[in-house]
Amino acid sequence: MKTTRSEKLFKEACELIPGGVNSPVRACPGVGADPLFIASAKGSHVTTVDGQEMIDFVESWGPMLLGHSHPEVTKAVVEAAGKGTSYGAPCPDEVTLAEEVVADMPSLEMVRMVNSGTEATMSALRLARGVTGRDKVLKFVGCYHGHADPFLAAAGSGLATFSIPGTPGVPAAVVADTLLAPYNDLEAVREIFRQHGEGIAAIIVEPVAANMGLVLPKPGFLEGLREITRQYGALLIFDEVITGFRASFGGAQARFGIDPDLTTFGKIIGGGLPVGASLDDLGKGLRSQVGTMFGTKAKGARYLELAQGYVTRMALNDKNEIIAFEFLNLGKFTDAVKAGKTPEEAIAGAMGHYGQWENAAKYIDPRTDEETHSVASVFPVHE
Repeated sequence: MKTTRSEKLFKEACELIPGGVNSPVRACPGVGADPLFIASAKGSHVTTVDGQEMIDFVESWGPMLLGHSHPEVTKAVVEAAGKGTSYGAPCPDEVTLAEEVVADMPSLEMVRMVNSGTEATMSALRLARGVTGRDKVLKFVGCYHGHADPFLAAAGSGLATFSIPGTPGVPAAVVADTLLAPYNDLEAVREIFRQHGEGIAAIIVEPVAANMGLVLPKPGFLEGLREITRQYGALLIFDEVITGFRASFGGAQARFGIDPDLTTFGKIIGGGLPVGASLDDLGKGLRSQVGTMFGTKAKGARYLELAQGYVTRMALNDKNEIIAFEFLNLGKFTDAVKAGKTPEEAIAGAMGHYGQWENAAKYIDPRTDEETHSVASVFPVHE
């Protein structure tokens, strides 16, 4: 494959941008390659700066459910840009998109638009702390919730320990209130709550762990988290940056029948443009307690992402939830089901780690903790 121009651009980028990329997921040392630079994209294909056209399994890391440059989405974005890109004041589309997102997700009553998934999780944690008056948060080893300092924690010694910084630049004091447990281990969660329950504001979890390969929740795991948080008066936060509109149209919460207290999304609600949201069903009584809480908010009337998100969402709704998988995986979701794969196996492909073709995301059977196959075996790449 021709990569001359990409190699030249990457070399230049390394002189100007730390690591040569503006997000670590765009670096490719894990697959033994330098990143490819993209010149354009259309539908299910991208074209590199060297003129190489390829099937795109990355899809901007998930949110481009309708593919690239979808004509209806492009039309909406162009029309929105003609009205201005940022007002610093509210606009009607904020209300429209909020109405649609709240209607789509079973647990939601309100939504606050922010600029990214990271801002959404930051806001959700601050809200949980404000509501409960507690400081500690429990997260799971291997789950990723953005690059805010409280979430960049590594395990210390022992099961129910305070964590240590997971990266240079994060003060130990910042992660001192972050507790860690193994994903799918309810007994570990119960033990942590027995020791620290009165001080835990929230559990934050990827309902389907998708940043350590792909691990489905064991039967009863999410239900157990819901029970424990209610028992101790803590909040349950679902980080649906990856699962939202993909595990089902109503997200993982609809697929598994769990109502979290707070839900976070990323670029999925903007159809790929930078936006995020923190959403709640706390009820007006609890909400009034944090009415003066300072929280991040999207720059008023960023028409581009609001318009793109609304059009993408409407396209999905018109064609039913399966369309999300069909677009994301180039039509192979339904093929996999017809070929005898279970919906869980097909979803594993639909939500896998896009772009790492040789090291495709593993599907872990939650009943045995064993790898049963890789995404590549569900969705073989062909022209």
